[in-house]
Amino acid sequence: MPTALTLDNFLPYRLSYTSNLVSDVVAHSYDALFGLKIPEWRMIAVVAEHDGVTQQQISARTRMDKVTVSRAAIALAERGLLDRKPNPADKRSHMLVLTDAGQSLYAEVAPRAQALEKALFAEFDPEDMALFVATLRRIDAAALAMEETHGRPTKVDR
Repeated sequence: MPTALTLDNFLPYRLSYTSNLVSDVVAHSYDALFGLKIPEWRMIAVVAEHDGVTQQQISARTRMDKVTVSRAAIALAERGLLDRKPNPADKRSHMLVLTDAGQSLYAEVAPRAQALEKALFAEFDPEDMALFVATLRRIDAAALAMEETHGRPTKVDR
């Protein structure tokens, strides 16, 4: 019989739990202050970092599924924060850009996001944080390499 799995000691679970816990804290703050859900904020941040980006590129960059990205794009467009422009490279997709209102919102949210990050990790030494971020990037690389070798799991496999 295989060794029992203790979920709380299973690293993929710990990563997911901690990520969800941090996201919940951030989500409450963004919703209370700006009426933004986490996918909407992530989309605004990615669009702000690029001069036009497709929904597919956002999905790849954030690892959010296509439906989540699509819903966030619709919600942000309805609020006048995001605009869809023709994509000269692919007529089937659109380039997403922030409107003036979207840029103003980003300019207001970004410093608060940085302050929230600073407060959350205030008790950690800068050297520990640098090592932690480097470790996360190594985990990312290992997971991406595994995904490339074995393929991305389907929803049924997850």
